[in-house]
Amino acid sequence: MNMKFIGIDLGWRSQPSGLCSLEWIDGQLQLLDLDRKEAIADILTWIDQSVKPDEPAIIAVDAPTLIPNASGSRLADKLTHKHFGKYHAGCYPANKNLPFADRTVNFGLELESRGFAHAPTIEPQKLGRYQIEVFPHPAIVNLFNLGRILKYKKGRINERRLELIKLQNYIIDILPICEPPLRLCGSFPLEIPTTGAALKATEDKLDSLICAYVAAYWWYWGEQRNLILGDVSDGLRLRTTGYIIIPHRVLA
Repeated sequence: MNMKFIGIDLGWRSQPSGLCSLEWIDGQLQLLDLDRKEAIADILTWIDQSVKPDEPAIIAVDAPTLIPNASGSRLADKLTHKHFGKYHAGCYPANKNLPFADRTVNFGLELESRGFAHAPTIEPQKLGRYQIEVFPHPAIVNLFNLGRILKYKKGRINERRLELIKLQNYIIDILPICEPPLRLCGSFPLEIPTTGAALKATEDKLDSLICAYVAAYWWYWGEQRNLILGDVSDGLRLRTTGYIIIPHRVLA
C-alpha cells in the first residue's frame, strides 16, 4: 500500500514556495524530494510530476485555500489564537479582500481540478486524493512538545539560523521515532546557510517537510490524534468555511 504526502509551503504572494514529497513504503515514510519553486505553474508541474494522475496522495498546503468571508478573519484563524496564542503560534487573518486571497484560493481550486478533494474529515489510512490546510508553527509546537514557536522567520540572521538548526535537529531526532516514522534520505540534513536569501530558501524547504509530515499524520491517525480548527466537526461546513489540521501533542 503506497501513499504519497506532498507539503506545500505556499508563497502567499509572489514569493517562492517550499515543496516536499514523502511516500509511505513498507511501514515508514521516505523522503523523496525537497524543492523550491516560484511560479504557480512550476509548482503545479512539480506536483504533476511527483504524483501521477492515478496515484493516491494527500497535499498539505500552508495557506488559506478556502476563504468565504469578505472581511475580518475566518473562525479557523481565530481558533489558532485561542488554542496556540500562548505559544505565539496564532496565524494571520484571511479574507477575500486581502491581496493574497485570489492566489491561495485558486491554488486550492487547481488541486481540486486534479482530483484532490478537501478532507476536513478522513478515514484513517484510506487511499485517495486529498488536500488539507495546515499551519507549521503550531504543528511544530505540538510534534516536538515545545513551550513556544521556533522563531526562525523574524529577527537577526544569526538568531534565525540557530532556530532553524533547532528545527532541523528536532526533525532528525524525533520524527524517525514518531508514528508514522520518517526515514530521511542521504541529502538530509540540509546545510543551514549564513546569508539571508539562502536561509529563507532552507526555511521554506523545512516548512514544506513539516507540512508533508502533517499530511501523513492526518492520513495515518485521522481525528484520533489531530485537532481540526473550524466551525463543525462533521466536515460539511468546513469544506466551504475553511479549516486547519494540527497534530495533537505526541510526547509526554
